[in-house]
Amino acid sequence: MRSETPKRRHQPPTLEEALDRARVREGTYTRAHREASRRRIADQLSELHWMKAPTGPVPGQRTPYQPLMLHERAGHDLRALCQGVIHDDEAARRITRFDACRDPGGAFAFACLLLLADYEEGAQFWLQYAADGGQATGAVCMHLLHLHRGEWRDAKFWAEQITVLEAEPFQYAPVAHEVFDSTLGPGGVTVHLDLPDDVAAVPEEAVRDAVDDLAIDTLDGLAIPQPSPDLAHQLEDLVSP
Repeated sequence: MRSETPKRRHQPPTLEEALDRARVREGTYTRAHREASRRRIADQLSELHWMKAPTGPVPGQRTPYQPLMLHERAGHDLRALCQGVIHDDEAARRITRFDACRDPGGAFAFACLLLLADYEEGAQFWLQYAADGGQATGAVCMHLLHLHRGEWRDAKFWAEQITVLEAEPFQYAPVAHEVFDSTLGPGGVTVHLDLPDDVAAVPEEAVRDAVDDLAIDTLDGLAIPQPSPDLAHQLEDLVSP
């Protein structure tokens, strides 16, 4: 059976890549063009500054504190959030219901499984589906995913959507979060996750094994894994003590 190729471990763009995008305009090059180029370069350098800025201790960290760069911290928080979701008692039931009625909360739980299995394209598809269906925690994951990749503008967009979506009814939020306004960093917000620190993480290799046998559909060339009731049963087994 076909499987989506797992994707992982993004790095933010380097200075050379940022400068490479600041190409000289062909043809007439006016003062306005030069000013626009300066602004683009300044924005890109600002992004690089924030992506490489050290962050504080990770919540629940038991090992000695080591500073993480912003994109590393976002990746850590994203995977920890997904671990918290799959341990929620409602997650397996949501995935089963999603198979029948495409519940956005079930899409979110399923996407967390895909992220832990490194099926990143499929995870992003269902996270956006969940966020478009009104799930604020789906927008949190989209923010962290783009931040981890170093995609500052997309991270900013989803940061702005979080507080908008929190006003929507029928939220599935197994991991509590708070969004704080900030004048610093991507999106102008800081997302604080209330992550459990007493739950044993499910080995990601076991999650990948559970996901590998899923049916894979193709939509516009993008491989989109589909959930099944069997996967929900496997999830219950994975998180059972």
